[in-house]
Amino acid sequence: MLGVLEGFTIIGVVVAVGYVLARVEILPSNAGVVLNRFAFFVALPALMFGTLYRADLSIIFSSRLPVAAISFCVVALLYTVIFGVVLGRGIARTVLGATGSGMVNANNMGLPVATYIFGDPAQVAPILLFQLVFLTPVLLAVLDITSRGRFSLKDVATQPLRNPLVIGSLLGVVCNALNVPMLDIALEPLRLIGGAGIPLILIAFGMSLRGNKPLTVVDQRAETLTAVIFKVALMPLVAFLLGSLVFHLSRGDLTAATVLAGLPTAQNLFNYASRYQISVVLTRDIVLLSTCAAVPAMLLTSFLMQ
Repeated sequence: MLGVLEGFTIIGVVVAVGYVLARVEILPSNAGVVLNRFAFFVALPALMFGTLYRADLSIIFSSRLPVAAISFCVVALLYTVIFGVVLGRGIARTVLGATGSGMVNANNMGLPVATYIFGDPAQVAPILLFQLVFLTPVLLAVLDITSRGRFSLKDVATQPLRNPLVIGSLLGVVCNALNVPMLDIALEPLRLIGGAGIPLILIAFGMSLRGNKPLTVVDQRAETLTAVIFKVALMPLVAFLLGSLVFHLSRGDLTAATVLAGLPTAQNLFNYASRYQISVVLTRDIVLLSTCAAVPAMLLTSFLMQ
């Protein structure tokens, strides 16, 4: 439990630094966006390549992968039944809300949590693999059809290969599996650049927290709060039950699968909603409130898993 508290304290301090920077306006107003872009396109791919090049591949392709996938499907399906089938909120709005109830912030929060609490960024790799390779293309396909009335198979199929995190991760896995030798002179620059990724995304995330007021749209409050509860409470419970009763994970893997399932909603969801101009406020509120609720929820989950 002490290690969990220390990990969240480290993360919280760095996030707070970003928030203070935004409040006192030391950096330009778009600094958070710039930091995030550098982390996403440069630092994090380098980090994931170096991590997965050295990682035990059994972690990535273990039972943790189906646990992550099925956990998402369970909460997303339940949300869809409530707000899509029963209440008829509309396809795109329902799909975004359902995705928000289960899509994990594996980049901005998952990597720091895996690093400082479990001591290994590769612990979040199964979630990243499922979301980037399987979930995101399906989500974008639905948004393409509902917003533009057409479907581009090429755009959807190639989307994972245009994501720098996917590219860095796949290269790391391939080089690892094939035992490709790499000199320290090649790995050391990647280690240095990758080391900047987690601090940058935490600072950028802290900067993004300034000035956001949630739940301003009355008829979206029920959807928002339901998605947040599903994300930080129901999804970890589903992951625990699957991991313990169905896939019989080891104690360490079960703890990691359960705690990481309680990560807040991915900020990418808000980016996708903004890109298609669909339910922008709904997705923003889900991301913001799930982020605020995730830390105490994950602390409680960690305590119960001891």
